[in-house]
Amino acid sequence: MTPAPADSIIAFAAAADLPAGKTVAPGDLSRIGVPPGLVPAGSPDSEKAYEGKQLAAPLRKGQLVTDAQVLGPGLLAGSPPGSVAVPLRMADPASVQLVSPGQLVNVVLTSGNGLEKPGESQILAEAVPVLWTSVQGGKAGTWLAGADTDGLIVVAAAADQARRLAGASTQGKLFFVLVAAPPG
Repeated sequence: MTPAPADSIIAFAAAADLPAGKTVAPGDLSRIGVPPGLVPAGSPDSEKAYEGKQLAAPLRKGQLVTDAQVLGPGLLAGSPPGSVAVPLRMADPASVQLVSPGQLVNVVLTSGNGLEKPGESQILAEAVPVLWTSVQGGKAGTWLAGADTDGLIVVAAAADQARRLAGASTQGKLFFVLVAAPPG
């Protein structure tokens, strides 16, 4: 029997489990009372603040909602200024099941066919964070509903990385390598 906290403020949380790509509709968010220090930056000021916007990641029932969880400027929240979201189609679509939003990856381009043209690999971007994947919980996401999203990931990239990544899949096969966050 723990006494209720003396002070609480209103925050907004998912009213039910919500999949990535879902357009937030009336009733998807609910008011909850939380201690003042637990409300994260970027929290909405009403249940309607994110209505009509798509979720960038799945939310569990009761999970507090912030601007970083919806598509648009909030998807890149916390990324360095000038970052852009870059979609990439991986050569092995099944590999996308190994990565989830927030993980850091190196993006590798492999060209050549291994026969008359030797295969060469080059790193196009190092330690870029994954923003979205086409696989959410083993099922295709609905962010790009109706489109062919098999093997697609979206990463946050700096301008110079984005130039190397844009259209790279037309030059060869793209793969990712999971990397640890740099120390510090």
